[in-house]
Amino acid sequence: MERILFGDNQFFGINHMSDEQARKMAMQFQTNAAVMDMLDGVLDEGIHVLMCTTHERIGDICTLIRSNPERYRDLKIYPCMPYAHKYANAVSEIGMVEAIKQFLPTDTPILSAMKGGLAVARKDIDVLIRALIDAEMKMFAGIPTPVIFLQNVVTDLALGLGFRQALRTFADHVQQAYGAEPGFITMNLPMLLDALESVGIDNPIVCANINKLGFRMCGGVEAYERIVETRRFRAVAMSVFASGAIPPSEAVEYVCSNSRIESIVFGASSLRNVRHTKQLIERFSAAPSLS
Repeated sequence: MERILFGDNQFFGINHMSDEQARKMAMQFQTNAAVMDMLDGVLDEGIHVLMCTTHERIGDICTLIRSNPERYRDLKIYPCMPYAHKYANAVSEIGMVEAIKQFLPTDTPILSAMKGGLAVARKDIDVLIRALIDAEMKMFAGIPTPVIFLQNVVTDLALGLGFRQALRTFADHVQQAYGAEPGFITMNLPMLLDALESVGIDNPIVCANINKLGFRMCGGVEAYERIVETRRFRAVAMSVFASGAIPPSEAVEYVCSNSRIESIVFGASSLRNVRHTKQLIERFSAAPSLS
């Protein structure tokens, strides 16, 4: 994986600390042209990975990327699926069965089974997971997707339900159907690593909140530091700034002090902040490690 990944929260008005900032970002990026302008600037800064959800608008962005293959020849996308809000909205509007059918490919055999209701679908949950992955991946056709992530909403739900085999199904299908490495996003790093190990997923790519304040880190800073030092996995740090609660230089220095953290993902609403963050990561990554 690349060291620096650019995230997409700002494109959809997501800020975990400030509703006002979230509204400003939603207004700033309300057009696809504004998103593409930022993406162009990010590429020009030498960041070649967009780590993004499968939000409906990303499909339009992918269409624009495919329309200019020379400009975006070095761009890779790390999809993060599913985008839970679109499924939640569909379920509330048309019900569980109809919502799943809406997102599945029309020719998938699982649709016939679903005519018998969810009780039948549960018997074919492995097939259902694979079909939903395929449905989500359609928007990225023709664009390199070397890593595909399972969003924390589903990852942590599977953990809570004890449905560890779903994690294995996701990993196997991503590798077999797309030649990609599976990644997992979580708010509970200790529990996830135990679950992945139990189903035979070795040295997984895991994206988790890692910051010096313990912001959204289940178990706290010390537990995460111990896990990063001692467990076998490829760490991707997110929320390194704790949604703006930590000064940039201090936040990046902390994350880069541990050489076992492989990648850092961040979002920004201005190219000045993109440039500054990239420079900080490069500076502190080159400094002697404290780990």
